[in-house]
Amino acid sequence: MKLWEKHNDDGTVRCLLCPHQCLIRPDERGLCGVRENRNGEIALVTAGIISGCALDPIEKKPLYHFYPGSMILSVGSYGCNLSCDFCQNYHISQNVPDEEAVRLKPEQLVGQAVRAKNNIGIAYTYNEPVIWYEYVAECARLAADEGLKNVMVSNGYINREPLSEMTDFIDAFNIDLKSFSNEFYRKYTGATLKPVLDAIKIIASSGRHLEITTLILPGLNDSPAMMRKEAEWIADNAGQNVPLHLSRYFPMYRRHDPATPPETIMMLSEIAEEYLDYVYAGNMHGDDGGNDTICPSCHAIVIRRTGYSVRITGLTDEGRCQTCGHQIL
Repeated sequence: MKLWEKHNDDGTVRCLLCPHQCLIRPDERGLCGVRENRNGEIALVTAGIISGCALDPIEKKPLYHFYPGSMILSVGSYGCNLSCDFCQNYHISQNVPDEEAVRLKPEQLVGQAVRAKNNIGIAYTYNEPVIWYEYVAECARLAADEGLKNVMVSNGYINREPLSEMTDFIDAFNIDLKSFSNEFYRKYTGATLKPVLDAIKIIASSGRHLEITTLILPGLNDSPAMMRKEAEWIADNAGQNVPLHLSRYFPMYRRHDPATPPETIMMLSEIAEEYLDYVYAGNMHGDDGGNDTICPSCHAIVIRRTGYSVRITGLTDEGRCQTCGHQIL
């Protein structure tokens, strides 16, 4: 897929990857900082440049309904197409290293994933993988050939056509829905809400596994009314069985607000549970049961979680509740 087009005769090109649709002059880069106009074509300057690579519990993505209890090789690079002032990974999302940095070829990354013990695949995460599109696509296709799964943890700010193609080679997504307010998106991320909602609908209709995360910031996106709208929209447009993770905010980057009170997370979780079958409380310390998977039909606990420790206690091999037979996974 061609992700750019010629804009005018002075060599400017338009990037077609995300809704910013950046107009990029020769030898300059788009807002993401990693897509550069070189001789009238877009070049990915961070192809193969790795900011971090680790074998993580899949629950850390977070994905709770996709091979629970498994491990996945998680890899990220640098840059982002949003500019959130509350970014939890700002040290890599808002920085781009020198192009002389060591690069990992797709074959090398996939080889590492194949050799990793008890690994189910590769998760493209840490920074924003959308802007790493060409590299992710090549790695994911090679990984699939090796029988590995591909996971993407993304802000969902991507155009329809490249996302539709991405559903051909990504098995599971966690989309970061930062707020259900367009004003919030404009003020705090430099983006807009609708493309993210469109992305969620595209993934849901593709049949690929989908989970959603919302980081709850005190006074910004923590109103009961907003959570009610968000949860109702997810149920109506993606399905009431899509897991929603409500994550606790801690002061980071340019914001120094107090951490989200645990009581706020639990209150919003109760509201979301009026519309959704599976709502999880993230970044909460201790064992409060907010991360257990409970059958929405008979209310039996089918997966118990304490931190990243997982015990599957009530599921059949087919992902059904052992008590009542309801399909969970």
